[in-house]
Amino acid sequence: MKRVVIASGNPGKLGELTQLLEPLGMDPLAQSIFNVGEIEEPYTTFVENALAKARNASAKSGLPAIADDSGLCVATLDGRPGVDSAYFAGREGGRAERDRRNNELLVESLRDAKDRSAFYYCVLVLVDSANDPCPVIADGTWHGEITLQPRGTRGFGYDSHFLLPWRGLTAAELHAEEKNRVSHRARAMDALEAKLAALQAHTDR
Repeated sequence: MKRVVIASGNPGKLGELTQLLEPLGMDPLAQSIFNVGEIEEPYTTFVENALAKARNASAKSGLPAIADDSGLCVATLDGRPGVDSAYFAGREGGRAERDRRNNELLVESLRDAKDRSAFYYCVLVLVDSANDPCPVIADGTWHGEITLQPRGTRGFGYDSHFLLPWRGLTAAELHAEEKNRVSHRARAMDALEAKLAALQAHTDR
């Protein structure tokens, strides 16, 4: 199995990415094993932030690395919180506290909105080395709408407010197995797998 470092300190992302990578024949390792910490994400696009995280983890671990940058984009809010999803309501406090405040701000921002449509977006970047000139990049989206009342105890981030109308459930009400089949992260991983298969087929010619 190919060892690959997951460039994230988010327990939710680590769990989901581990479950998605293992069936691809990869041995995913948390970056914390190599004492790699979180880095600043100063860019205005998901792909630039993901690339920076992947290169940093690869440089410090000496192994291939994969990074996820993802967030919630709300139409009425002009795409916000977007790349600032993790810090929508500020950087103070731990992850659980930030999630609580982020969701409170989201609900308050949409309380009088008629259109609460939104989508989760995820971009994955895989690098073979820190200076890999040809990173493999894939993305995925997951459309839904925001419910003002939280529902469900699974998931993380905005999941308890992200309603899937076609399913009648929020992301936080889905079992992990179902979420890992239909989420933005799952769709990005499917696209990544397809790109890797295409690259391997080209190499085998």
